[in-house]
Amino acid sequence: MKRRSLFLISAMVFGFAFLYVPIISLIVYSFNKSKLVTVWAGFSTQWYGALLQNDQILQAAWISLRIATLNATVAMALGTIAGFVLARFKRFRGRTLFTGLVTAPLVMPEVITGLSLLLLFVALESIIGWPSGRGFATITIAHITFSLAYVAVIVQSRLADMDESIEEAALDLGARPLKIFFMITLPIIAPALVAGWLLAFTLSLDDLVIASFVSGPGSSTLPMVIFSKVRLGVSPEINALATILVALVAVGTIIAGVAMLRSQKVRERDVQMAAADN
Repeated sequence: MKRRSLFLISAMVFGFAFLYVPIISLIVYSFNKSKLVTVWAGFSTQWYGALLQNDQILQAAWISLRIATLNATVAMALGTIAGFVLARFKRFRGRTLFTGLVTAPLVMPEVITGLSLLLLFVALESIIGWPSGRGFATITIAHITFSLAYVAVIVQSRLADMDESIEEAALDLGARPLKIFFMITLPIIAPALVAGWLLAFTLSLDDLVIASFVSGPGSSTLPMVIFSKVRLGVSPEINALATILVALVAVGTIIAGVAMLRSQKVRERDVQMAAADN
């Protein structure tokens, strides 16, 4: 029994080390004074200053943040509608087809998705004249196409676990379905919406393959710029940029976790107060 516990602990430590030691080393070497990323020459923050003066990276980061924010917002709205339909409407004509269309981006190779969207945009441009070239709009549409599938799955899972008797009680009291959705359903599934938004934002910010197909001159995203620079060798500026991204993701995850925890505590307190009043 002790050997098994020791083995499990060792496997867990090895697994976490395999995942996080490279990230920690990247953060450490972002403060390296040397231009060689594998040779430590002393502590310095000069590469963060150099990063802030790199117009190419700053422009790509601004484009990626705008695309990721717009993508996450639209994907959350569309994914919520799709997840609600899948969770609440059990039988309707075309449900199987609808389910397949919603979940297909989850298993579709990114190369196929990117190529198919590129062909679609080229065909639309030749038929109706839009979009005129590839750029911000085409990248955003492409990201929404696969991001909403993740949001739909998250929302569907949350709605499947939700107690529908609360909504039925509101209907019995005369509330309209639309008011029930905004006043009861939406606040309950709010943590799932936040999780879906964050996931869609992260997927968009991280995407390289699909964006490479549907982007054009002057619309290179941050992953595309990083990939092009890494092909020539990793520079300390890239380490500094990666450290900033890791910090932003960590802070965002912590804030979202605290907000969802507080929301859950408030909801549990309201349930307890309602039970006490009854």
